[in-house]
Amino acid sequence: MTMLPIFSPLEARVLGVLIEKEKTVPDTYPLSVNTLTLGCNQKTARDPIMSASESEVLEALDSLKSHALIIESSGGRVMRYAHNSRRAFKLPEQSVALLAVLMLRGPQTAGELRLNCDRLHPFGDISSVEAFLNELAEAETPWVVKLPKLPGSREHRWTHLLCGEVDIDAQQTSPHSAQSRGQSDEIAALRADVTRLDEEVAMLRAMIEKIEQSLVVSR
Repeated sequence: MTMLPIFSPLEARVLGVLIEKEKTVPDTYPLSVNTLTLGCNQKTARDPIMSASESEVLEALDSLKSHALIIESSGGRVMRYAHNSRRAFKLPEQSVALLAVLMLRGPQTAGELRLNCDRLHPFGDISSVEAFLNELAEAETPWVVKLPKLPGSREHRWTHLLCGEVDIDAQQTSPHSAQSRGQSDEIAALRADVTRLDEEVAMLRAMIEKIEQSLVVSR
């Protein structure tokens, strides 16, 4: 039986950010540790909110390297990092996108996953999302688990198992879950806009980094 790696919450966040940014900011990918840290600490499209330091992110990267999940490259004087999830996990792009969004945003319904995966991999409909989730859940060693319905909810939520077994009771009483359950499409769209702005700021920061590095090299 294939054993899944067990990540810390920060390791899962780092991997999720690398998968996300490969698609959303391709011009500045692979990422420097500074840009990666900013992505981990975003205030939008993240659950829970984190405040990781660059040294903590580097430690997480070192741990992920042991699972062949990180590719290092040198950009000027700055090391840059990319993920190797599809090859290391031996999963299709659709499954990797779903895992990334679960690592970044916590438990979600299939409908929420379809919306939040749109920039990583657009799914045609909710049934296709559910098909990949079921495949992940029914693997020899499951990658995800379907959670019991919350009181008053019509849909099950899903969560990943890359940080170990899930405390079902804690998930059932999470205040964030109750809040996300009642979000309107308008609020979700506004949050998506804010996320895009965060990504554009991260891209601009990365571009400034590259310019500064080129000036140092040219001196």
